[in-house]
Amino acid sequence: MRLLVFTVLSAALMVVDARFTVLQPLRTQLGLVVEPVYWLGRLPVRLWEGATQELSTRNELAAENEKLKAEQLMMQRRLQKLAALTEQNVRLRELLNSAALVDDEVLATELIGIDPNPYSHRILIDKGSKDGVLLGQPVLDARGLMGQVVEVLPYSSRVLLLTDTTHSIPVQVNRNGLRAIASGTGNPERLELRHVADTADIKEGDLLVSSGLGQRFPAGYPVATVTEVIHDSGQPFAIVRAMPTASLNRTRFMLLVFTDTRTPEQRASDSAEAQEAFDRERQGQAEAAAGAASATPPEAASSEQEAGQ
Repeated sequence: MRLLVFTVLSAALMVVDARFTVLQPLRTQLGLVVEPVYWLGRLPVRLWEGATQELSTRNELAAENEKLKAEQLMMQRRLQKLAALTEQNVRLRELLNSAALVDDEVLATELIGIDPNPYSHRILIDKGSKDGVLLGQPVLDARGLMGQVVEVLPYSSRVLLLTDTTHSIPVQVNRNGLRAIASGTGNPERLELRHVADTADIKEGDLLVSSGLGQRFPAGYPVATVTEVIHDSGQPFAIVRAMPTASLNRTRFMLLVFTDTRTPEQRASDSAEAQEAFDRERQGQAEAAAGAASATPPEAASSEQEAGQ
């Protein structure tokens, strides 16, 4: 009986609410009372949606940031060669017919570990043999050469830095082409040039770039900047110290360089063959144009002359 009464009352209230505005003030008051309950009911959903959106946004920003860092490394690597190429552009074009000026292939990598031995300057990167890394492969950052791969694992590799006491690299002064050997000192901010004649033309501020001798490091990449030259009249060699251009103890992202494995003779031969093929193609085009001109009928030529007049 009670259920029937409530059912009839509910139906009557719905009819009155649908056809008249008598209950509108009551609905407004009830809405104000129930609104906090609605707000509390929607709170977990809003918190979940906000957290999901925030996490998604952070992941997207992190991925975009990593992509931009890799692109920045690529762009800065291309700029590194400008200083050396400005001085050597004409000579290299004449020698190799521009064949050696093609950019090397590179692979971006990230630092994942540092050798705890304070007397060894080695780092661990996140690329290995599965990524095509090779033993002896050069490594550089956005400012210059860092070292070379000395151990290759399936998914990681160890890199020996330039400043290790067991490492040396052939370099040349970018200003005048003077060749020397830069050796590590155990100090991450200093290299030394061995057996530089006391009368050699080298001074503070000179940029040292890789010479490419030994076919280990690509030529033209910045290595260090001369910071001190000490001359001693009683010694046959000057004391030359330099600071690496690469941020050896600060950088995190690096590039692995896949250098051209051809010998200088092979590069010169390939350049000569390419030049000969280009000359033959131009000669063929000239002969074809001359043949087309000679095949023009005399009547057509005279009519064209009259039209021009």
